[in-house]
Amino acid sequence: MTTLAPALPQLRIGPHTVQPPVVLAPMAGITNAPFRTLCREFSGGKGLFVSEMITTRALVERNEKTMQLIHFDATETPRSIQLYGVDPVTVGKAVRMIVDEDLADHIDLNFGCPVPKVTRKGGGSALPYKRPLLRAILKEAVSGAGDLPVTIKMRKGIDDDHLTFLDAGRIAVEEGVTAVALHGRTTAQHYGGTADWDAIARLKEHVPEIPVLGNGDIWCADDALRMMRETGCDGVVVGRGCLGRPWLFADLVNAMEGREARHTPTLRVVADVMVRHATLLGEWIGDEARGVIDFRKHVAWYLKGFAVGSEMRKKLAITSSLEELSGQLHELELDQPWPDGADGPRGRTSGNNRVVLPDGWLKDPYDCAGVGADAELDTSGG
Repeated sequence: MTTLAPALPQLRIGPHTVQPPVVLAPMAGITNAPFRTLCREFSGGKGLFVSEMITTRALVERNEKTMQLIHFDATETPRSIQLYGVDPVTVGKAVRMIVDEDLADHIDLNFGCPVPKVTRKGGGSALPYKRPLLRAILKEAVSGAGDLPVTIKMRKGIDDDHLTFLDAGRIAVEEGVTAVALHGRTTAQHYGGTADWDAIARLKEHVPEIPVLGNGDIWCADDALRMMRETGCDGVVVGRGCLGRPWLFADLVNAMEGREARHTPTLRVVADVMVRHATLLGEWIGDEARGVIDFRKHVAWYLKGFAVGSEMRKKLAITSSLEELSGQLHELELDQPWPDGADGPRGRTSGNNRVVLPDGWLKDPYDCAGVGADAELDTSGG
């Protein structure tokens, strides 16, 4: 059932007004310039669309892949970049590089990634457990950013016995962070179970000085309205819900501006978006075949719920040209309506109860010995 939009306050991220208060979550390998373009087109240019995660060490060293990942379309404004780093000095250098070279208008810092290759070295969602290290990174980032707003995205903590989000939120306020986003899961939950929206409400009460954005289990526009109503958060961050469904941002804008219209595209419309997505990827990469190959991972998300046989799904998953992709899609029954249940969960939904951490990580939240530049990944992603 469609719910009425609440009276929405303006979301301010430094000098930038994000209205309606909707943010595309950074997702490695997904939220590159082509996907951001699609989401932004459907939203009518409204909202904030964040780059995929960029490793600070790779940025400072001008890694070729990383320099491509920080490319923004000329129509993107504000330009929003997410950084991952564990070494305050390297994070500071990366932030100053962004400022000096005018690479972005907003910097988000990743303290929410639960992937083992990140947490095993103390990064991502493992890092806020070390309070002094978190504070040192935020201090370097904010001081280096000058007039650029710095925000953070984090999880509740490592597990239910090692929650960090309230301490991290308070440290963020004290160090001048502009806004915080909370994914209502722990590292141990990974993407399983149900997001704890009560934690988002608690964080909002704990740090009333700055905007709090909620993340987790927003599968449709009405979920976003419900989260804001139930938690009092200032905006929403949408990740897996838009996989294979960039038009979700049109629904979010409609919902938050009080309109009941929602997108329920036929398979024909979905197929057209798929071809456009693959085309944009080829143009961005500079190679049509590589663009189509990169697009393959999106196929199952776009086709979720539609009657498409397993053999055709396999064929679509090995396409290597736009002509081949378009031809195979046009062999489908394209007049199929939007499937029941296709607005539900998509993407990774399994839990991962084993958290990989550095040896002795949980012994003392204030002992940061041994955490340094070697914990930086040498390439972006994760």
